Amino acid sequence: MRSLKLFAIPLVAVILLSSCSGKTETKPETATATTTTAATAENTEATTTEATTATEDTTTADTTAAAEPAKIEGAYTITRETGEPDWSAVPEFHLDNILWQPDCGIRASGQLCYDDENLYVHLYATEQDIRAENTEPLSPVYQDSCLEFFFMPEGEDRYFNFEINPNGCLYIGFGHGRNDSTTLYRYDAETFFDIKPGRTDDGWEIFYKVPLSFVNTFCPDAKFAGTLRANFYKCGDKTANKHYLAWNYVNSEKPDYHRPQDFGTMIFE
Repeated sequence: MRSLKLFAIPLVAVILLSSCSGKTETKPETATATTTTAATAENTEATTTEATTATEDTTTADTTAAAEPAKIEGAYTITRETGEPDWSAVPEFHLDNILWQPDCGIRASGQLCYDDENLYVHLYATEQDIRAENTEPLSPVYQDSCLEFFFMPEGEDRYFNFEINPNGCLYIGFGHGRNDSTTLYRYDAETFFDIKPGRTDDGWEIFYKVPLSFVNTFCPDAKFAGTLRANFYKCGDKTANKHYLAWNYVNSEKPDYHRPQDFGTMIFE
């Protein structure tokens, strides 16, 4: 069962939870060494020139290295967009870890991109026997055909879980785990998150956005920058073909998506 804690969030959010733990940066110390040598003026000048050149080379190398994004094996790059996302240019990821149930042929994939204000989400499933019974806010959408996005901003220790069905019915939770999660409710969720569900020839899809302003209500220091710890799931506890899919492998013997230790890494471009 989910937690009974509930926060209602109006158009202008005024309810603040305690901020997530911040990330402390430590500046590296600068080491200085002085060498005294007995040399001719020419040798001294040459040594000074070589040292200056070496320092410039090191500075250039450090600057270049700092400008390059970190390369993490298996990480997904969240592309930066300007204006409406061009989904044809956004890389896909696939929920190809089939968990806890025999493979019933259901498949799911997604795309993610961002700008300064929003994280844009597109998820889609190949699924013939679609269940879409829940329509009311706070409904148990995980019982229906359901696509889920769990994410933890960089430097934070709590995560958001966005769970949505083919009707665009959205459930949002926020916390440290299954037993420490608060349900979040917005009466204007459909417009605020710009939820756009749709049926396809072989299944269904969903588009929505996560505004940075929403994330900052609970994690004031969060930014769409650096890395994002996340996982994506496909489930349907009361569908004709019960199934569990995940983008990043979930190391649990029984169904449990609330495992931030099993989140994968995504990198903001």
